[in-house]
Amino acid sequence: MPLKTHSLFRLPHWALLGLCASLLALTSHAEKADRDQPMQIEADSMRHDQARQLTQFTGKVLATKGTLVLRAARMEVQQDAQGRQVARLWAAPSERVFFRQKREGVNEFTEGEAEQVTYDNQADVVTLNQRAEVRILRGNQVADQLNGHTIVFNNTSEVMTVDGQPTNGAGQRVRAILTPRNNPPASPSNTPSAPALRTSPGLVPAQKP
Repeated sequence: MPLKTHSLFRLPHWALLGLCASLLALTSHAEKADRDQPMQIEADSMRHDQARQLTQFTGKVLATKGTLVLRAARMEVQQDAQGRQVARLWAAPSERVFFRQKREGVNEFTEGEAEQVTYDNQADVVTLNQRAEVRILRGNQVADQLNGHTIVFNNTSEVMTVDGQPTNGAGQRVRAILTPRNNPPASPSNTPSAPALRTSPGLVPAQKP
C-alpha cells in the first residue's frame, strides 16, 4: 500500500513533520498560496533517520503542495541544525522527475522535467539538472519551452537561468521557444464620426401651384 501523509502523524519522530511542512514553491511566479499549504507525500516506502535529520521516500513518489505536483522515483528531505531544508528528487533510469504548478494571477501553468531536481527552501531556489526542460502552458497550449542541461529558478529575485553542457564534447546547447502574448484588441477611436449627409434646402424643387 502507498504511504500517505496522514500516516506520518503516527510516527514517533515528530520532527519528520517539520521536514515536509514548508517545502516547495517552485517557479518565480508560482501560486503564492502554495507556500502556506501542507505537503502531502505518497510513496511505496519511507525511512527517517532522526540522528541525521534525513527522510527518504522510495517508489512512485507523489508530493503535492497546493497546486504544486511532483512525481519521482526517489525523494530525500535533509534538514540541518539551523532548520534549513533541502529536498532532492531523482527519476528512475531513462525517465525524468516531473513537476507542475499554477502561476500566480493568470490561467497559466509551469511544468518541467529533469533527471534530478533540488529545492532549497531557505534560498527559495529550485534547480533542474540533466535533460532539463521547462514549459509554460497558457490554457492547454504550450506557449514557451526551455531546454538545457541545468535550469535554475530563483523565486526571490524572480530570475531564471538556463545553462548547457560544456562544449568540449557532444555538449547540450540551450534551446528556447518563446511565443509572444496576444495583444489586447485596439480600443475604438475617439475621433467623432462624420455626420450623415443631408439634402440642402435650396436644392429642393419648388412645388407647383
